[in-house]
Amino acid sequence: MSVSVENAGSASPAGPAGSASPAGPVGPAGPAAVAAQAPAAVDAPDAPDAPEVTEAAEETAQALRPHAEDAFAAELAALAAHDDRPRPARWLLSPWAVATYLLGGTLPDGTVITPKYVGPRRIVEVAVTTLATDRALLLLGVPGTAKTWVSEHLAAAVSGDSTLLVQGTAGTPEEAIRYGWNYARLLAHGPSRDALVPSPVMRAMSEGMTARVEELTRIPADVQDTLITILSEKTLPIPELGQEVQAVSGFNLIATANDRDRGVNDLSSALRRRFNTVVLPLPESAEAEVDIVSRRVDQIGRSLDLPTGPEGIDEIRRVVTVFRELRAGVTADGRTKVKSPSGTLSTAEAISVVTNGLALATHFGDGVLRPGDVAAGILGAVVRDPAADRVIWQEYLEAVVRERDGWKDFYRACREVSA
Repeated sequence: MSVSVENAGSASPAGPAGSASPAGPVGPAGPAAVAAQAPAAVDAPDAPDAPEVTEAAEETAQALRPHAEDAFAAELAALAAHDDRPRPARWLLSPWAVATYLLGGTLPDGTVITPKYVGPRRIVEVAVTTLATDRALLLLGVPGTAKTWVSEHLAAAVSGDSTLLVQGTAGTPEEAIRYGWNYARLLAHGPSRDALVPSPVMRAMSEGMTARVEELTRIPADVQDTLITILSEKTLPIPELGQEVQAVSGFNLIATANDRDRGVNDLSSALRRRFNTVVLPLPESAEAEVDIVSRRVDQIGRSLDLPTGPEGIDEIRRVVTVFRELRAGVTADGRTKVKSPSGTLSTAEAISVVTNGLALATHFGDGVLRPGDVAAGILGAVVRDPAADRVIWQEYLEAVVRERDGWKDFYRACREVSA
């Protein structure tokens, strides 16, 4: 799962792009070329522009949660410098380098690319290959399987900009996908391109970038279907002006949807055919999930100035074990069946529980993650239905946790917060 060259400039007004180090390749598809063409690179000799670059760099450094292309810009630049494989039009990296960025690896010069996603390699390869075709990509899975995380990093590696985003909700309007209007200009001068406000999807089409649509099945069905013409004809009509926007090479779209949202706003068959669907599974093994949680907690902890270290690995393993057993309805050894609560108990929730426990240990303890620090978080994640889930949790504590060797402190902490 989880998972800077500074922004010397951006490829377009659409948003930031990860620029390359001076050693990066020079070519129409390379990050160095994007940086070299940016206005900041042209205006660099002018004294007035220098403070603006400094302020932008400071804002990026102070961001609580930097965009992927900023947080991992050094890795993207290193990959670009060693990437001699063919790149699709307007891609910053080749498909091989994009997959390496997500899955991790070591470059010839010793640069370590950290894994952004821990899972089957073939899933990532299929997702990346889809983006290199004229088919859009739908990432499907239960909540907490890193769909948003993967879509962000794919957009960052392919286009250098993960911010062309439409957040799907029950109230998402058609304008969020197509375009809107600046009503002051519209009333003053009538319909014109100057009065038109492009959506992130429209901007991605005109600039050959990757757009993202989060929680697609949360969007009303009639709004979802505005994507059909965009994805099939690669055209966005503007009937008010008698014009259209045609997608240029490099444009594609990544959408995410939850399995649990089936029946909310199911995709029409016409729209579903426009996507290649890739299902992101839950981690196959406990050790893989422990690795994912440990990596993400370490990254989040560093951004929040929380101490991380090997001392907390036992608690991470306990949290993951509890979540996996309650999800599966059986203990890890297969000997005891347990009831599953109503919540998803996803990897993302395990990360949240451990991160919150680490904050408790830091601010109200000795900085070492202990059972008492994660017990309340586990209770909140498991007991979503106060009546049914509380009974399931109490039965699990007494039948499973209480009998485990080395879990006595964990059992007492959980009993205390559950009382």
